[in-house]
Amino acid sequence: IVNYKNKSHAVTAEVIVPQSGAEGVIVAVGGSIGGWSLYTKDGKPKYCYNFFGLNRYVVEGTAKIPAGKHQVRMEFKYDGGGIAKGGTVTLYVDGKKAGEGRVDQTEPFIFSADETLDVGNEFGSPVTPDYPTPKKFSGEVNWVEIDVDKDAEDFDHLITPEERLQVAMAIQ
Repeated sequence: IVNYKNKSHAVTAEVIVPQSGAEGVIVAVGGSIGGWSLYTKDGKPKYCYNFFGLNRYVVEGTAKIPAGKHQVRMEFKYDGGGIAKGGTVTLYVDGKKAGEGRVDQTEPFIFSADETLDVGNEFGSPVTPDYPTPKKFSGEVNWVEIDVDKDAEDFDHLITPEERLQVAMAIQ
């Protein structure tokens, strides 16, 4: 996974929400002793940052994600000024602001030696006990993109198909 620690970053996922609603993990890193998760609960987007299992900072969207294809995005604007600082978290659905909150402190280097990056589920220990059961996302996660520093700045808060193609071609 790209190094996003001690930097501003954004996580964007294209999801398909079923008629029954969105529930579960979209993408998560780490687990109960530290990590973060972008997920849905009661149909709303949520983000949890777990600081060493000591503090959990949660940001919740204000409205349910409707059925259909959507982009769910979390932007973390790092405070800067050294390592392990905090930042502002903003949630977006289809480029529209859906929620905002604060993470007061972050882990400076690694979350765990044995936890993973999981898409559409969380297979290890949970970042948060707030997850619905099961943790698996109730719809489909088509793709996830993590952008860092200046690449995370996106004024319309959406990733277009052209931008995804540009990234794919740059990797080759």
